Amino acid sequence: MQQLKNIGSVYCGTPAWSILNSYIEESDHSRVYIITDTNTRQHCLPKLLNRINFEKSPQILEISAGEQYKNINTCMELWRSLSQNNADRNSLVINLGGGVVTDLGGFVACTFKRGLDFVNIPTSLLAMVDASIGGKTGVDLDSLKNQVGVIREPSLVILDVDFLDTLPQAHIRSGQAEMLKHGLVRSEEYFNNCLDFSIESKNSEELIWESVQIKQQIVEEDPMEKGLRKILNYGHTLGHAIESHFLETRPKAPLLHGEAIAIGMILATYISSEILNFPKDSLEEISNGILQIYAGQHFSESDIKSIRELMIYDKKNENGRINFVLLKDFGDHEINCEVSDSLVRKAFEYYADVCEKITLA
Repeated sequence: MQQLKNIGSVYCGTPAWSILNSYIEESDHSRVYIITDTNTRQHCLPKLLNRINFEKSPQILEISAGEQYKNINTCMELWRSLSQNNADRNSLVINLGGGVVTDLGGFVACTFKRGLDFVNIPTSLLAMVDASIGGKTGVDLDSLKNQVGVIREPSLVILDVDFLDTLPQAHIRSGQAEMLKHGLVRSEEYFNNCLDFSIESKNSEELIWESVQIKQQIVEEDPMEKGLRKILNYGHTLGHAIESHFLETRPKAPLLHGEAIAIGMILATYISSEILNFPKDSLEEISNGILQIYAGQHFSESDIKSIRELMIYDKKNENGRINFVLLKDFGDHEINCEVSDSLVRKAFEYYADVCEKITLA
């Protein structure tokens, strides 16, 4: 029997389903609503229904799959569905899906009738190691990431890595970026281990669980992101702006979250080397390692200008100042760092140079 892993409200392994079954039986919720997207309804819902003993059949609420649907319009559809299907304040929402479903579904649960209990069952690697953990919920505002939301912990998070068997390789890489980030902010050894991550490897669940532990421990120390928790945004100030830029700029193809964050981490590590003397040899190893996993992207002058403008919407900003999380070394961080426009441009020049060297190699 697979061993149960637990930290806080997060449970991992086959025995975790027993924890969820017990919770549903003992909590006596009036109704259960399962939020899925078109993909997870087909590939993941049957497994959930086979694992859980529902006294009453749950109501399935389906949304369209994709980041472009992570908006208030989708929330409106779900709020109406909950209302039309007689959801009351004692109802339970189960979010079954990737980061879009857990972020948006959690926000819907937190706001409907001023708050319903909710459980996250992440089905993507990104959601397992990041989005489903820590209580951040929310939606995008047009192309701007996660501008509207609340922080509230789910009642439970249930991790089952078997869901990853159906995940496309690009989505595995997207989640891998957040694991690499956890290595940068906590452990060089863990970062190096994650460079070779594969769901087929024997230690895949252990690496996933270590990532969960890193994030959960940081969240428990600073649940409302007043200080320490900001380090989990490493690479995200530029990464989110890059993601938004690719989402709204045609003919560019949208980037997955992790693909944008991977670029953001290279840029942030270069900036760290210039401001905080992050070791140059480590910078080179990190950049090369990341670019062995993620394809390099071209950024024109107009792209960089647009990305710089989008950074003003970053949630860490205060009083009109763009705040970066930077590193002195692996696990040695500094928050609320101010970075000049000229240094941001130099970071993009460095990124272009590294991409070119790898292409020519």
